[in-house]
Amino acid sequence: MNVMAIIIALAIGAVAGWLAGLIMGGKSGLIRNIIFGILGSVVGSFLLGMIGVGGDSLIAQILVAVFGACVLIAVGRLLFK
Repeated sequence: MNVMAIIIALAIGAVAGWLAGLIMGGKSGLIRNIIFGILGSVVGSFLLGMIGVGGDSLIAQILVAVFGACVLIAVGRLLFK
């Protein structure tokens, strides 16, 4: 993975984490947003890939990451009440 791919992954993670935070209603910092966004992209790709949903465009990648980040936030809230 080259430097540009890492920068793009971090940017997608930051945007996805920020959007997931807005949707799920929480306050978190940039680092947490990036982590949720990147992990969310993995979770979202896995879950949506099981039903055959996904895409290669930037918007599709962000939406999948947002979905996964929302799932992670919801599960985290259930586990750590």
